[in-house]
Amino acid sequence: MRSLLCAAGAAGILWAAAAVPAAADEPDGFTIGDPRITESSGLAASRTHPGIYWTHNDSDDGPYIYAVDGRSGRTVARITLRGIGAPRDVEAISAGPDGNLYVGDIGDNLGGSWNHVWIYRFPEPRRLRDATVTAAQFDVKYADGPRDAEALMVHPKTGRVYIASKKQGGGGALYEGPRRLTTAGTNTFRKVSPVDLWVTDGAFSPDGTRLVLRSYFGAHIYRWQDGRPKDLGSVGVPVQQQGESVTFAAGGRTLMYGSEGADSSVEPVGLSDEQLPDSAGDDPANGDGTNGRDGKGKADTELDPSFVKAGMVLAVATALVVALRRLLRRRS
Repeated sequence: MRSLLCAAGAAGILWAAAAVPAAADEPDGFTIGDPRITESSGLAASRTHPGIYWTHNDSDDGPYIYAVDGRSGRTVARITLRGIGAPRDVEAISAGPDGNLYVGDIGDNLGGSWNHVWIYRFPEPRRLRDATVTAAQFDVKYADGPRDAEALMVHPKTGRVYIASKKQGGGGALYEGPRRLTTAGTNTFRKVSPVDLWVTDGAFSPDGTRLVLRSYFGAHIYRWQDGRPKDLGSVGVPVQQQGESVTFAAGGRTLMYGSEGADSSVEPVGLSDEQLPDSAGDDPANGDGTNGRDGKGKADTELDPSFVKAGMVLAVATALVVALRRLLRRRS
């Protein structure tokens, strides 16, 4: 695990150096200032309230979901979920086309040994204020046995729910849920595609034509066609304390990356060329449609050798810290 994280860290930092800045009309980054949010593990741009992002803590918190203003970083609402059991390891949140928010209690700090996990669903509030809402609880199992997962994505057109597992027992994978979730029985998720990434979160673009999956230090973006992902390659990520979450900003041109930790930052990275969702197209502000990249789709940033060396050292150090935190959490 340690060697994997170190290698991913070095690659992620190199990609971060070449990351495309967000377009001028896209959102800036922000800092989550709520002292109650110390392990922001999932992130979802609101479909109802422009500029609002939904997040939650990883574990050791109650059934709480927070609405954070993407301009000020201030929490504008805390939603308490009722009608569910005690959350175990909440890792992801996604907005569905049905006006609901879906929360993935899908992590497994025991390395993939729980025989079932849960998804919670509740209506996205029309008014942003502290409130208690009733949520539906769905039991989830995987067709090929227990998995440790941190990414849950709801397709914005079909409403189908997908989960991406971490690399374990032969590699990570993307799993597809049933056409409709049910509270009357078990919802079996079936593998539809392997994923060669230590996935910590994922998101569909607003038009459903792109899927992004991120790890601690890197990310891949996929074209979504016929219900399957086609890998378009790596996409830039910022250097963060512990990269955990990602969502598309409302316009679809920018990815918003989140991290765990107190006063954690959410940082934008702009997309370009075929990374852009079909509905977004090229950014006319760049003239040539390359969004700051050369004609071959490569970043025009020159990497200084000293930066590369320093970046690799930082990657190794950060990877060791992340691995130690995960190990201590599992032992506790």
